[in-house]
Amino acid sequence: MGKSDEFPELSDTNWLCDFAFAVDIFSHMNELNVKQQGKDQFVHDMYTNVKAFKSKLVSFSRQMSNKSFAHFPTLAVQKEAARCAKKYCKSLDDLHREFCRRFCDFEKIEKSLQLVSWPLSQDPESAPQELQLELIDLQSDSVSKQKFKSLKLNDFYASLNETTFPNLRRTAQKMLVLFGSTYVCEQTFSVMKINKAHHRSKLTDQHLRSVLRIATTKLTPDFDALAKKGDQQHCSH
Repeated sequence: MGKSDEFPELSDTNWLCDFAFAVDIFSHMNELNVKQQGKDQFVHDMYTNVKAFKSKLVSFSRQMSNKSFAHFPTLAVQKEAARCAKKYCKSLDDLHREFCRRFCDFEKIEKSLQLVSWPLSQDPESAPQELQLELIDLQSDSVSKQKFKSLKLNDFYASLNETTFPNLRRTAQKMLVLFGSTYVCEQTFSVMKINKAHHRSKLTDQHLRSVLRIATTKLTPDFDALAKKGDQQHCSH
């Protein structure tokens, strides 16, 4: 654009390599971020995504140490990429260690997460003693197997007989209620900002609570019944 003097970095091959590496690694991190967003995600699903990303970082570092940039297309076209590969391997290793540190708490409950997410494929002998017999009963029940395939995970555990599977239900409740994401909180805050504007000065706290509840709930109101109820109240006057 005729302004190259104002941006000397664009003539610096080392800076361009660093920038290209940042573009590619942030692209991979953004993919992980998108996977973690949205409703109806249980913590074991989100932790699976994190584990996969950690494995990808190990693979990236190994490939880059061999001067392979298959998963870093922006960096691959830089002439000095091979010379800087060792530095980027260290950055990838540091990022992997940071992910391990940040998510180390989940390693303590990883077996429980796996058991709850795939109860039919778990070895009863390796499960906690209070769950072993219930797992055998569950894995031997053809009806439960069919329910597991057709129902959402939380609905599946809710359908289990409380007398027959008390410990399994209790373990599932502990795992499924873990708050894995702030997505719903962020969505609620955005809705509140949109609705609580200066030109809506008559909006009370009760109105705002109702708006937020409607915006975040998965329930569908029975509008016909509500309208009919309103007509009946109007007629009574």
